[in-house]
Amino acid sequence: MGRRYGLRGPWVLRGLDLDLPPHTLVRIEGANGVGKSTLLRLLAGIDAPTEGHVTGRPRTAYVPERFPVALPFTAAGYLVHMGRVHGLPAAEAAARAQEWLARFGAAAYARTPLAELSKGTSQKVAVAQALLAEPGLLVLDEAWTGLDTAARDALDRAVAERVADGATVVFVDHDPRRLAGASSLTHRLEGRTLHAAAPAADHGPRVRIEATGPAPAALPQGLPGAPTVERDTPDPAAVRLTTTAAHSDALLHALVTARPPWHITGLAQLPAPVPAPSSRHDGKAVGMEPRPTPTAGPAEAATPEAAVVAPRPARPSGPQPRATAALTRYRTALLARSQRWLAPLLLYAAVLGVGVRAGQPLLDSLGYAAAAVVPPAAWLVRLCVTQEPPAARNVVAAAVGPSSGHRASLLAGLGCALALGLAGTGIVLLISEPVSTDGTAAVPLLPAALAGLLATVCCALTGAAAGALCSRPVLHRHGWSLAATVAGALLVLVTDGSPAKAAVTDLVSGSLTGTVRIPFLPLAGAAVVAVAVAVLTSRLAALRE
Repeated sequence: MGRRYGLRGPWVLRGLDLDLPPHTLVRIEGANGVGKSTLLRLLAGIDAPTEGHVTGRPRTAYVPERFPVALPFTAAGYLVHMGRVHGLPAAEAAARAQEWLARFGAAAYARTPLAELSKGTSQKVAVAQALLAEPGLLVLDEAWTGLDTAARDALDRAVAERVADGATVVFVDHDPRRLAGASSLTHRLEGRTLHAAAPAADHGPRVRIEATGPAPAALPQGLPGAPTVERDTPDPAAVRLTTTAAHSDALLHALVTARPPWHITGLAQLPAPVPAPSSRHDGKAVGMEPRPTPTAGPAEAATPEAAVVAPRPARPSGPQPRATAALTRYRTALLARSQRWLAPLLLYAAVLGVGVRAGQPLLDSLGYAAAAVVPPAAWLVRLCVTQEPPAARNVVAAAVGPSSGHRASLLAGLGCALALGLAGTGIVLLISEPVSTDGTAAVPLLPAALAGLLATVCCALTGAAAGALCSRPVLHRHGWSLAATVAGALLVLVTDGSPAKAAVTDLVSGSLTGTVRIPFLPLAGAAVVAVAVAVLTSRLAALRE
């Protein structure tokens, strides 16, 4: 696969061919600026390759280098939301959130707002959100940055546990000693592609485990920490395993939970090995098969594929219904707690207060109230799409995919706009007179109410479509996006052929004679436009940040 930014931008990555099997810890090395973070984003599914494919991606979690504190949740509240996004029931998500906060020494901050946490504690929350879902693919982009020593050790152990449970873990870290000696594969990113590299030696403390297993004493596959194995000749069922201290707990867990289990007969900590005089590695890493580095030139048509294989079933193209609902609730809660909804609410209330009076003709007021929904709908959708900090948005994109995350933002904004419009329609029905414009003809109340509600839905859908087209990923600059949103909302109301204008016109013209026209056709047109825009922008969200 390959990746570049822009249609004619320089290639950041090109000709990558990589297999990531289960039970594998993969280290990515390289100088600053060579594209390590870009590679991790591709593997996590946050970005899409410009050429080639990533296939077989299981349930994925991602930890960025710096996690934003500008989220209006408590630490536990955010983790529960993310657990539900990953498909966990609320009670299980809450229990796992408390468990992981405790493991990283942050249990005392469970009810503390994220905005009040230190950088290190915020990073603990970021790591916890990735681990509570037990992902099949864990992607760590310098996740140890900002953590204290105890939390770093806890993350080392958690990584070993995930690998022992069959997951694939890919990480980048500036410390060459991080998980040294434990990596199954090490790749160096250089010249826009990957090269096999020898894992760094670990000169830290090691642990020797003595165990006895059932005949024929075959060790379980994929033991964490890649331990060295020594057999006791007098007793063929006894083995001595030596591994790094960071992986000893995970190795013990793998042995005692094997089927049938192994019995631990001895445990001892060994002194740190003396480093070799030269740190140069001239031999191949054990278990690594060097792959030829593909060269992809501009004229080459063939593009390799990258495969990510895990023992769990591959993640479906979209989240499950429970996860979709949870993600929409998360986006809605994010908007509600941010109080950015106040401005469109006040705008809608002011417009209704100016144009709607008690005793006015019902259909005229319903048309006015429906038209007034268009600007707040565009505004609310734009808020939901842009309100989340990029790092937090990337975390969600890794969990469910950027397309699904974008659709959830659109649903959250549309839902808020519909709630606002339906409330305004209800007020109009209560204070308006069911008569024609000249007051000579009676207007049937129930058909008028249905027509007003459907017109409001039509205007909300059309306004939401305008807001989606005027924000990321179509428009990224704040100034242009804001100006386009205002202009788009006005054009929706005045352009011939607009479903919103057609629905409002049906109500206002029907008020002249007291005739109620149900706007089925405009509603169908608005639904088609909204779905088409949602599909288009969701697809773009997967292609560009």
